[in-house]
Amino acid sequence: EVQLQASGGGLVQTGGSLRLSCVVSGLTSYDYDYAIGWFRQAPGKAREGVSCISRRDGSTNYAPYVKGRFTISSDSAKSTVNLHMNSLKPEDTAVYYCAAMIGTWYWGQGTQVTVSS
Repeated sequence: EVQLQASGGGLVQTGGSLRLSCVVSGLTSYDYDYAIGWFRQAPGKAREGVSCISRRDGSTNYAPYVKGRFTISSDSAKSTVNLHMNSLKPEDTAVYYCAAMIGTWYWGQGTQVTVSS
């Protein structure tokens, strides 16, 4: 069973940085063409996409509201996906979730990111 474990959230001041990590387990050798993404949900708002990375070719995508500030990466074993968040703004405050699309969506638990003004 595919499982995802997110970590790295916390409280940071405006302009600060955080790194979120998502450890993926339960993959098989057949799971080579999938994507892992980061999503976030602020209080009272719908969940929105932040960034994703393809396991197959390493290509990445970013939402316009984080492009240039956030960087997604995976380790050589591709079992961990990191989201480096720089120049954080109060509007980045949300619960951040990682998820994997492997035929269906698998979600990890959220990690709270709070950016104080």
